[in-house]
Amino acid sequence: MKLKTLLLGACSAVVLCGFANAETLTIATVNNGDMIRMQKLTDDFTSKNPDIQLEWVTLEENVLRQRVTTDIATKGGQYDVLTIGTYEVPIWAKQGWLLPLENLGADYDVDDLLPAIRSGLTGEDGKLYAAPFYGESSMVMYRKDLFEKAGLTMPDAPTWEFIADAARKITDKNNEIYGICLRGKAGWGENMAFLTATANAFGARWFDENWQPQFDQPEWKNALDFYVKLMNDAGPPGASSNGFNENLALFQTGKCGMWIDATVAASFVTNPKESTVADKVGFALAPDTGLGKRGNWLWAWNLAIPAGTQKQAAAEKFVAWATGKEYLNLVAEKEGWANVPPGTRTSLYENAEYQKAAPFAKMTLDSINAADPKNPAVKPVPYVGVQFVAIPEFQGLGTAVGQQFAAALAGQVSVDQALQSAQQLAVREMTKAGYIK
Repeated sequence: MKLKTLLLGACSAVVLCGFANAETLTIATVNNGDMIRMQKLTDDFTSKNPDIQLEWVTLEENVLRQRVTTDIATKGGQYDVLTIGTYEVPIWAKQGWLLPLENLGADYDVDDLLPAIRSGLTGEDGKLYAAPFYGESSMVMYRKDLFEKAGLTMPDAPTWEFIADAARKITDKNNEIYGICLRGKAGWGENMAFLTATANAFGARWFDENWQPQFDQPEWKNALDFYVKLMNDAGPPGASSNGFNENLALFQTGKCGMWIDATVAASFVTNPKESTVADKVGFALAPDTGLGKRGNWLWAWNLAIPAGTQKQAAAEKFVAWATGKEYLNLVAEKEGWANVPPGTRTSLYENAEYQKAAPFAKMTLDSINAADPKNPAVKPVPYVGVQFVAIPEFQGLGTAVGQQFAAALAGQVSVDQALQSAQQLAVREMTKAGYIK
């Protein structure tokens, strides 16, 4: 008995000593479902790397962006691993704010990363500056039972006209069923991600070839008018406060007939543990207006290492674990293949088990491959990016414009007033930044 107690005491001391010598990585991440799941599975990482402890800072999307941007720009050194989007990676890499990922291990297989996703994370020097945790485009998710009841058939490649007509037909406000849920919450990565991609399909663009803002053009008026009217007729109340997570909750509880948003949501809306409509969901490509561009974006949430970290080797081990093939197998084992983070690796889409478990796999891949960040609009543009403009000024400007458009959706200002304010904001910002005189 005494011997056993002594041994236990010795073991405890060893464990405590191990923790005392452990490096602690501080990881900033977004409160999306896939990241929450990753945190639950990190015992796998710490058991393989007992000398590394993890500390999580989990934030809502807009807050995360603000905190991480401030920290990296001021070289604050608060975080060792950052969750950042496709927008930030090339800009921050150029500024020297991110470390290139050159030591992810022999079995990491960089060449397996989907070319469309990898190219957005590669610097001008050809090095990878962030590793994709999940990649996405956007698509239509809809309730097959409501369509059947209304005598409607969703095409694989719908038009916006069809979507609007269907949304109005399947709305049943007495029973809290809204025909369509779309992002309304202000933010360059919230409502403006959706509205910029949608505006592309209506022939609009942020800037002409000379960087002149285009919110005073008829294409933007058509796009914003269409959106506000559709949401007033067929959207949920308080839509100007709804972003990705709020609309996900509405769809999962049976309150949305259609939701046009990130392809990554497909596994959440079809998961019977989380969604009351899991067996009733169909998928279609993001809509168009016949002008040759669909309203589907291209995005990845990625893990990157800030240049200010003192713990590069440990951070690289974590990034390799969280974005490698073994992590996909771990999620499949614990949660099922349908819940594996999508949109990053070619091998996943060649995996027969994944194809069988994920009815949305082909639509996701087709949507990712169809997005063209170098030619996002119907007319020529001087910028790269489908649902964002890849210039440093866009973060502030996109959110300011998003606030005007959220106000129009909430009925606080007219569509014309919102567009006029957006034009003035954009002209002022682009003049100040030296793009226009």
